[in-house]
Amino acid sequence: MPPIAYEDIRDWEAVDPARHSFAWDEDEEKHLRSLVREWVPPVLSTMAGWWEGEHWCESQVDAIIRERYGTWAWGWNWYHCSGGPIGSWTGGPSSVTTPDETAARVVAALLEWREWLERTAQRFTELAPPPDASPEDRSWHLERACVRLVTHTMDSGADNAWQGQTSMVLGWFLTSTGMDRAEAAQAVERAIGGRFKSWVAPKQTLIESVGENLAVGLTGHAPYRDHREWEALEKLHDRY
Repeated sequence: MPPIAYEDIRDWEAVDPARHSFAWDEDEEKHLRSLVREWVPPVLSTMAGWWEGEHWCESQVDAIIRERYGTWAWGWNWYHCSGGPIGSWTGGPSSVTTPDETAARVVAALLEWREWLERTAQRFTELAPPPDASPEDRSWHLERACVRLVTHTMDSGADNAWQGQTSMVLGWFLTSTGMDRAEAAQAVERAIGGRFKSWVAPKQTLIESVGENLAVGLTGHAPYRDHREWEALEKLHDRY
């Protein structure tokens, strides 16, 4: 399988679970486990061999997963230390061990990725501005969506390079509302402006500032706060 291009994974349509079915049952799990076991080296390279065999195994499994399930599954091994939401897999050197253990980790990671995508899609639906929203109302929705989606990515467990996941998710959200992909990426870059750093949890005031920047940049209107008309919706969003 050819490597995934960054441009491909910036496209929400390529990973949106509503567009990509995922049939999973006991038989499918057994089959995937058997495919994975075949590619686990009988003798591991370990540190002395620079984990060459473990990295090779991971690349073969990645090809199997993307070929079998589609492009949406590319993030099954996007683990926490590389800025991703996956905790069941921690990279070839530490996750490739025995055939059975490795297969179990692959299955858990794939299911974890799918679940995270589904939760993310649900958040997009909950936070999307109404199609007929005025610029002022749209600004409010965008600011609140940005704040909550930044928190959503931080809650996924990523540490190093977590801001990359945040930028990705915000871009996905904007394209899910119909915005052009390049325009969405530029809007997110302007809003964040390099202020999110690896290993550093941003203060709430910084997150809110980024949300306001995004909203103003896209609508030309500052988001109003604590408006009674949106009080119930605020409480609903704050619950998650």
